[in-house]
Amino acid sequence: MKLFTIPNIMTLANLLCGCLAIVFVFQGNLLWASYLIFIAGILDFLDGFVARLLKQHSEIGKQLDSLADMVTFGVLPSFILAKLIQISTMKDSILSDLIPSNLLSHADLPLLAYSAFALALFSCLRLAKFNIDTRQSDSFIGVPTPANAFVVAAFPLILEFNPEYKFLILNSTVLIAYTLVMSYLLISEIPLFALKFKNFSWSDNKIKYIFLILSVILLVFIQFVAIPLIIFLYIILSIISNFQTKKS
Repeated sequence: MKLFTIPNIMTLANLLCGCLAIVFVFQGNLLWASYLIFIAGILDFLDGFVARLLKQHSEIGKQLDSLADMVTFGVLPSFILAKLIQISTMKDSILSDLIPSNLLSHADLPLLAYSAFALALFSCLRLAKFNIDTRQSDSFIGVPTPANAFVVAAFPLILEFNPEYKFLILNSTVLIAYTLVMSYLLISEIPLFALKFKNFSWSDNKIKYIFLILSVILLVFIQFVAIPLIIFLYIILSIISNFQTKKS
């Protein structure tokens, strides 16, 4: 059994990104924690692609993928949300104090902030469910953990580059509500399409093409603010697609 295949090394690099990002969260540097989530997301996509290309699929690779995702896309987003809730409960915080912040890296988390770790628990359930659910070979049942991680990673980036939305991002009620809603969506029975193309015809991939086109438009015009909207769009289009399929 080969442990250090190219796909497995990429998966371990994904895990390393998650570990380093947690250190950045402890240091109060949420921007680099967010950047590392997106780097890990690229690695998470490429390890499967490379495994198929090199025909290096293995059971250990499948297990490694879930274990790495648990840290990078489950535990890490919970820490980022907990830190954001901590910031939101502090009076008179300003953007220049947020990232990085020696004060925040050493301050105790308020009780409310611990609610963010619900995401880690439900991400774990989501990944365990995915591993044994044969229905999810060509699509997803429930929101994938990377999708949640990308939304959370967008929050510090929005604070830095789109500070006019600070009133939403640094609102403990909004953050806790997001945690509860996404925790449910992670383990829900909502079918969601996967961006896998068996062919490239418009008729067979209409929803996927619409999603990709709208996503690019949103990213061009509103940048990091687009990321949460793209995930919301993904869920809505999946529901519409499922409704049309049942109706036909």
